[in-house]
Amino acid sequence: MRFLFAAGGTGGHINPALAVAGEIREQYPDSEILFVGAKGKMEADLVPKAGFDIKTINISGFQRKLSLENIKRNIMTLVYLLVSSFQVKKIIRQFNPDVVIGFGGYVSGPVLRQAYKMGIPTAIHEQNAFPGVTNKTLAKHVDKVMITVEAARKHLQCKNECVLTGLPVRGEMLRADRDFARAELGIRDDEKLILSMGGSLGAKAINEAMVELISARADEKGYRFLHAMGQYGLWVPDKLREKGVDPDTHNNVEIREYISDMDRCMSAADVVICRAGASTLSEIEALGKASILIPSPNVAENHQYHNAMALVNNDAAVIIEEKDLTGEKIIALADELVRNDERRNTIGRNARNMAIIDAKEKIAEIVVSLAGNK
Repeated sequence: MRFLFAAGGTGGHINPALAVAGEIREQYPDSEILFVGAKGKMEADLVPKAGFDIKTINISGFQRKLSLENIKRNIMTLVYLLVSSFQVKKIIRQFNPDVVIGFGGYVSGPVLRQAYKMGIPTAIHEQNAFPGVTNKTLAKHVDKVMITVEAARKHLQCKNECVLTGLPVRGEMLRADRDFARAELGIRDDEKLILSMGGSLGAKAINEAMVELISARADEKGYRFLHAMGQYGLWVPDKLREKGVDPDTHNNVEIREYISDMDRCMSAADVVICRAGASTLSEIEALGKASILIPSPNVAENHQYHNAMALVNNDAAVIIEEKDLTGEKIIALADELVRNDERRNTIGRNARNMAIIDAKEKIAEIVVSLAGNK
């Protein structure tokens, strides 16, 4: 069987596609798998590192804010769309896939459109609770639509009934052991670990709020902090020192630029403070963690807010919109979750009840069945 994956732009699109491709390769070692991605984007690096072949095309997205520079970019996007249709058709004809699967990113649109026009079985996976414009359009034409959360269903008009599959979570995250992780990080039984982060670049609003929270509670018994400040948050340690908390001498405060051992850190955490990207939320659900979600307001269709509300509506997280984020609010919510074991455990249990642990197996099964129908 031949499987063509279209995914790109962010790890949130690429990593789930790689997880499913890996599952298919494990189940069907003789299968042939090819990825299509955007030239110059991270998929060109991540996909080969995972052991899969990739073809890249020239593609970009439309800029919605009107400016002279964005008008120029949108003209180039139109040119890329025209050129990419020929590039995609050539790739599909040469590879001759049994099924084509889209996991999001600019590249998914032209690849999936060309595939269903050529009569090839097609499927898409929607990571977010509020689908983007491309997947809303594709859903009307592809053979199978798979969704991460039930809330997405009401926003899609599907050719066939969509299927709730969840989002693949990394195996090391599922295998993480809380007690072992806490021992490795040196966390005492009487400490509640607050894990906080705003992405690899860092989120200014989250960094500022965490400075307030850490400086207010660093000397209080029972609190432990591990905060990832990100590339643009290197000022955080100095700001904490100004407020009387030196991360180098406070045993219960650890500040990192980036968390490379997320499986260990999230497993050890009691409370997670973070954005509301689909992959992160799937990990929070899988590990049953209580969380304070601060959705990014700078994403298309405000989809992180809708992702967060999918948990909030199930009493599986609490939310602070960035426009409402203050030191006082983050301190109050953190205190509630750290000091109230029953409330924290209830939220974590509800999050765990939302988890779909076998997402990659479910998605792989659907994709393989479509390939068999060619």
